[in-house]
Amino acid sequence: MSSKPLSRRGLMLVLSSPSGAGKTTISRALLEGDDNLSLSVSATTRPPRGRDVLFDIDWQGTQQLRQKMPQDLVSVFVLPPSLAALDSRLKSRQIMTGETDEQVAYRLSKAPGEVSHWAEYDFIIVNENIEESVKQVRAILASERLRRERWKGIDKIVADIRSIES
Repeated sequence: MSSKPLSRRGLMLVLSSPSGAGKTTISRALLEGDDNLSLSVSATTRPPRGRDVLFDIDWQGTQQLRQKMPQDLVSVFVLPPSLAALDSRLKSRQIMTGETDEQVAYRLSKAPGEVSHWAEYDFIIVNENIEESVKQVRAILASERLRRERWKGIDKIVADIRSIES
């Protein structure tokens, strides 16, 4: 019996966080090390066949994706370890980006509202160490890629193996 290779339905990996928690850094690291993951550059809601799409979006965008394609969505919320750490990160980034004090204060003021939606996500990462956080998100992605529901053709393999019973 010749068997064709198994294929897997693509998934949509969402990373959300308050500004300064590290989601952009995590996203870049994920994309660098994974040829089967691409960054969403449009409002597409359908992952291409056999390829996964990374979304760097807020909680409202995540809710919209969950309503349209709940079976293909994997959502991760990235938290900073503390408010003080978030404030420090935003101020460090200010030096590189040239943002004004008012822009930094605005980003910090939005954090409580963004963080209030953490419980709507499948997974939570507390980003104390960027390398460890990247490893954690990679582990989530690897596990979700192996989820039974994502594989096409598994039922034929199982039926073939079970055919000896009859």
